[in-house]
Amino acid sequence: MNERIIELEEINPKDFFGAHNSTIEQLKRYFPKIKIVARGSKLKIYGEPEILEDFETRLERLIKYYNRYNKLDENSIERILTSSGNEEKTASAKNAKDILVHGVSGRLIKPQTENQRKMVALMEKNDMLFAVGPAGTGKTYTAVALAVKALKEKEVRRIILTRPAVESGENLGFLPGDLKEKLDPYMQPLYDALRDMIPHERLESNIEKGVIQIAPLAFMRGRTLDNAFVILDEAQNTTHNQMKMFLTRMGKNAKFIITGDPGQIDLPRKQVSGLKESLLALKDIEGIAQVYLDDKDVVRHRLVKKIITAYKSIETE
Repeated sequence: MNERIIELEEINPKDFFGAHNSTIEQLKRYFPKIKIVARGSKLKIYGEPEILEDFETRLERLIKYYNRYNKLDENSIERILTSSGNEEKTASAKNAKDILVHGVSGRLIKPQTENQRKMVALMEKNDMLFAVGPAGTGKTYTAVALAVKALKEKEVRRIILTRPAVESGENLGFLPGDLKEKLDPYMQPLYDALRDMIPHERLESNIEKGVIQIAPLAFMRGRTLDNAFVILDEAQNTTHNQMKMFLTRMGKNAKFIITGDPGQIDLPRKQVSGLKESLLALKDIEGIAQVYLDDKDVVRHRLVKKIITAYKSIETE
């Protein structure tokens, strides 16, 4: 009788094995000739070589399913164990329409508005996209979902999320802690989006390994960003030099999304926004697309749309 050890990497064993090891019990029923022992994140399996190989193949399908959908239930386990791999791929393709990411707790992340759908379509055809619009229009959230999708589908090797560290009427220097502790609250919207889409253990592991990087824009200087999905958020607060520096970091097999709201510039007066300049300078370059979101795309509380409209009326007076 042969023995093999399978390590479950970047997966919470409790979630994968299920309550009272229900997944293991289901596997035992399907493979009665194999002895299965679960210890932490390791599975020890004992049996004849050909049966062990079949077991590993089907377990790999379960792991792929869990990584894609962030959940496992009795029906999906039964379907994966009893079907061929081709049937599973066909079912996934049918369910994938419009869905960008299967988020935490089975949450479906997909574009909610016409302009968000436009973002998705334009990103399929271009390597760089400017997504411009007011707060609450889902531009950053959709951009992060596109990045997570590209990482999951192995189109890129890493995600890089960045923002210019410009304070919105507040002084970053007076916050307690070291540089990371000062900046983490400022980068919070990016962390929030990621937490909706990637389970906690896997997210922490990816950040620790550098697969997902979240850093202020100044940290991009001198780098060449290859095989990466890169998002520059709050780009209205970049200067001419910062925007030029960022855009020229683009390396091979890279995707860039630049998001911003020209109506919320926190730069000193008389300082021209790098976002506004780049929208004009790059509008006719092939491979670079632009999409403009507006109050019709607001997906927050219903009052946010009314607030944006109200402020628009006094800002144009």
